[in-house]
Amino acid sequence: MASKLFRSLAPRLPMLGSKTTFASQSSVASATEEARVCTLIPGDGIGPEISDSVMKIFDAAGAPISWEERNVTAMKGPGGKWMIPIEAQDSVNKNKVGLKGPLGTPIAAGHPSMNLMLRKTFDLYANVRPCVSLEGYKTPYDGVNLVTIRENTEGEYSGIEHAIVDGVVQSIKLITESASRKVAEFAFDYARKNGRETVTVVHKANIMRMTDGLFLRCCRETAEKNRDIKFNEMYLDTVCLNIVQDPSQFDVLVMPNLYGDILSDLCAGLIGGLGVTPSGNIGANGTALFESVHGTAPDIAGKDLANPTALLLSAIMMLRHLGKMNYAGRIEQACFDAIKEKKSRTKDLGGDATCSQFTNEVCRRVKDL
Repeated sequence: MASKLFRSLAPRLPMLGSKTTFASQSSVASATEEARVCTLIPGDGIGPEISDSVMKIFDAAGAPISWEERNVTAMKGPGGKWMIPIEAQDSVNKNKVGLKGPLGTPIAAGHPSMNLMLRKTFDLYANVRPCVSLEGYKTPYDGVNLVTIRENTEGEYSGIEHAIVDGVVQSIKLITESASRKVAEFAFDYARKNGRETVTVVHKANIMRMTDGLFLRCCRETAEKNRDIKFNEMYLDTVCLNIVQDPSQFDVLVMPNLYGDILSDLCAGLIGGLGVTPSGNIGANGTALFESVHGTAPDIAGKDLANPTALLLSAIMMLRHLGKMNYAGRIEQACFDAIKEKKSRTKDLGGDATCSQFTNEVCRRVKDL
């Protein structure tokens, strides 16, 4: 079941079958295979630890990836506007593909979220969050197998806020036809290329008739052009109710920014939390940035207690995006096999293993595949 969800994000790549045969490490890790350079943004808090874990596992698998590490911190550019550091911008623009650990934005810090800045800087218009039950890790829900696709650049997160008078503030929800149509087209392309049957648009057009109404119209028009994929429309509150009753009724869900932020975390809760949930951001001009979406966990930073699974699974999505299917399949299988063994799980998954112990176990297993 798991392999279905972690197929390629890019429509140009082929689908994986339900079963994967792995070549031996010696045959796939050819010395002549050129390494693909990818940007690595370790992030804050536990970010450097889990990034180091991913690099060690990739090395153990012989994955042909070369990391170009860059830091992302808030800085002001010309005119006093907040921006991503130039070195990080240049790296992502050059490499087109990157992996990012968690970035912290302190409340009332005076600068915008660096996560939002990254999405806007590189026009990462579609956030893709697969949620699949992990074999061997029991939660109250069995057989979860769905994907949330979130418009990633506008809506309530456009950052347009101002005070009208003292004690009254206004936040503007921005929805554009171009962004709505782009993410709708991506959702149908994703469904087709990944063997998915149904796309459900999640909205509140009954209340926000103009903004959500525009998003809904773009999805309807896109559905008319993709009649091989089933299409449903549902209100956000109805989806939240139904998804906790029976998540198996959903396949691919597409929605505006804020709804996606909330609903994707709800879905993560069905399978064990953000610590086991991967994420990818797809942008214009072939840019893609894969990330763990959990917090920076400063309380355990530097204590070797972090769970690197979410970032590792996001890195596996990155490998498939790059067409490196064999490496992705081997690392994924090693990760899932390690999680099946309770002794290898980190504390958030009910075990006692440290981050380094889990990492070493995955490394050991991937070498044997």
